[in-house]
Amino acid sequence: MDDINVLHHRCLLNLRRRVRDIGDGRPAQERYMRLQKDGDTLSYQGNSEEVGCYVAGRPLSKGNCYFEVTIVDTGVRGTIAVGLVPKFYRLDHQPGWLPYSVAYHADNGKLYNGNPVGQQFGPKCARGDRIGCGIHSENIEAGITTVFFTKNGKEVGSVEVPVSAEGLFPAVGMHSMGEEVKVDLQAEWFLEEDDSMMMVDSHEDDWGRLYDVRVSGTLLEYVGKGKSIMDVGLAQARQPLTTRCHYYEVEIVDAGEKCYIALGLARRDYPKNRHPGWSRGSVAYHADDGKIFHGSGVGDAFGPRCFKGDIMGCGIMFPRDYILDGEGERKTAITVSLIKEVYVCAEPNQENSGAAVFFTRNGKLMGRREMVVPPGGLYPTVGMLSSGEKVKVDLHPLSG
Repeated sequence: MDDINVLHHRCLLNLRRRVRDIGDGRPAQERYMRLQKDGDTLSYQGNSEEVGCYVAGRPLSKGNCYFEVTIVDTGVRGTIAVGLVPKFYRLDHQPGWLPYSVAYHADNGKLYNGNPVGQQFGPKCARGDRIGCGIHSENIEAGITTVFFTKNGKEVGSVEVPVSAEGLFPAVGMHSMGEEVKVDLQAEWFLEEDDSMMMVDSHEDDWGRLYDVRVSGTLLEYVGKGKSIMDVGLAQARQPLTTRCHYYEVEIVDAGEKCYIALGLARRDYPKNRHPGWSRGSVAYHADDGKIFHGSGVGDAFGPRCFKGDIMGCGIMFPRDYILDGEGERKTAITVSLIKEVYVCAEPNQENSGAAVFFTRNGKLMGRREMVVPPGGLYPTVGMLSSGEKVKVDLHPLSG
């Protein structure tokens, strides 16, 4: 009996040590396959035919109910998934594909809830975006909980999912070369701050196209690589300039490494990897050299260079009879000429009916370019191309 008691006592001590080890902050056993882990960074190491998956060592709980993943690089296809899975989830499957798992997929914005067929859920995610995942309710013991997902701090949606006995573990899946993310298992997200977060992030709706640019309120931040001219970050407004909203401004908050910042106007289908002004259907004032680019990769001397704190503006003096209908089609136009900062309307010729696009720097007129307004109108477009660049945009400083 004494030997049995001693053995029992030793078992209790071992159990206490295990409980203490789990609660003292030591890393739990995480699992991953076809991924390289360097600190909080995960990068895909497969051949783009096989899934790579990471599963955290601890499940979400009342005290740690949320985590975030920042997309560093979307790689070839951007097939990055963020979600929750059972403890012993198969690492050759994307989160959300198998039962008791759920995930938000960046490449198509779909939600996968224990099924390889996804349902439309939210917007697609790109480089620089933060995807968050958490649990609203704390009744995991009941076998079901509400899982919610966020994009850049704003809630996208939620879904009720069943919970296995071990709980739900943070998971990240990747499926193409070059994909890389940073994982923050200690991230926080507060329901009581949701209203203010939504107020700040609501400006994202002002933008119809965002490539390698992150939006935070009125702030645009370049998140691209900035290594070649193909790494342009582009932000294009959702709505074109009109006679009621014909001007916008950009303040340079941070010039970054090179101040490769450009503001101008472009057609709706403008190439995403071209600075405004470089390709047809666009015109732009470039901060780094003070040149104007009008549908060409070669610029003309135009105004002074711009630096941190400078405010660059761009607008259109529309023809008097210009009308933009609900489809965005140009009805009539007359040529507008700028003479000593006064706009005088004149009848157009048959070959070139257009409008005057003008630019300002710190409230002073720099000059203008006559430009044909394409069907659909001209959209405010901002380009950036070097690390650290940040601008603050006001799409509606004037009206009338």
